Amino acid sequence: MKQSARYVKIVEWSDADGCFVGSCLGLLYGGCHGDDVLEVFEQLCAAVDEAIEIYRQDGKPLPPPTSGRDYASELLSVA
Repeated sequence: MKQSARYVKIVEWSDADGCFVGSCLGLLYGGCHGDDVLEVFEQLCAAVDEAIEIYRQDGKPLPPPTSGRDYASELLSVA
């Protein structure tokens, strides 16, 4: 399993931006955007891999993983 699998990646539509926006909270600030949801997800996955590599090159510890917390169920319980 790749280290990047330990981080939740979110792609959602932004009315304000008029496009899909991808983010990975806790690991990188900012993200990527575009008109095609799959392309944005691919860009986001690449950005997460790059961020992890930068952490390694800089000798910094990675932030705590965000996967495995069952966010989908939590969101459903709020809806």
